[in-house]
Amino acid sequence: MKTLGVLGGMSWESTALYYRLVNQGVAARLGGLHSAKLLLHSVDFEAVAALQRAGDWRGAARLLAQAAAGLKAAGAEGLVIATNTMHKVAAVVEAEGGLPLLHIADATGEALRAAGVRRAALLGTRFTVDDPSIVRDRLERRHGLALVLPAEEDRALMHRVIFDELCRGVVSDASRAAVVALIARQRDAGAEAVILGCTEIALLIDAACSPLPVFDTTALHAAAAVRWMLDDTHEGATLPPPTEETPA
Repeated sequence: MKTLGVLGGMSWESTALYYRLVNQGVAARLGGLHSAKLLLHSVDFEAVAALQRAGDWRGAARLLAQAAAGLKAAGAEGLVIATNTMHKVAAVVEAEGGLPLLHIADATGEALRAAGVRRAALLGTRFTVDDPSIVRDRLERRHGLALVLPAEEDRALMHRVIFDELCRGVVSDASRAAVVALIARQRDAGAEAVILGCTEIALLIDAACSPLPVFDTTALHAAAAVRWMLDDTHEGATLPPPTEETPA
């Protein structure tokens, strides 16, 4: 089993999901008392969020790259960034941290393509939905997807729910109903499925309540990590080539 480095804490609520899902995946594959060989660096999310708000993506890249370098020094052989938004700086983190990176958009795009989905709604923070360089370009260009993006008021709703509620461990029935209605509007706009493009959204939305088939980036990323750790030979088991994007 390879040792996986995890850059987490953004937020710790979703990082806890990663930890559980990766360990469950390894246990399911290997049986017995097997668990995942993980090294976790959990950052102070307030420091990262402040850099996001200030548009200081280079500062955020430096912070995460230093953490990635520390994981490499501790013995990690590969890396996941346990959040969608911070894939904005994935290329810098991969280059300066010195570890090959398993990109969240590739795990998601491969699953959508395998399911025959060509047109998918993308939910996430304002950063992720507004900025093509985070996951949108990769999903569209590498995986051939057409993305349906929420209207302005729906982007604001999703951003508020993520930062003011889910990142703080608050799961509200009222917010769930509002996001379900948002997904229904994306279905009416032609989406065949919905991408939960923020690692916290799965705390609120699942297949049982969604008007569209759900592709949860957290679960898909964790599953791809398990395949890589255990050296499967099928698609998605090997790390993709370095990303080309660099932060503004």
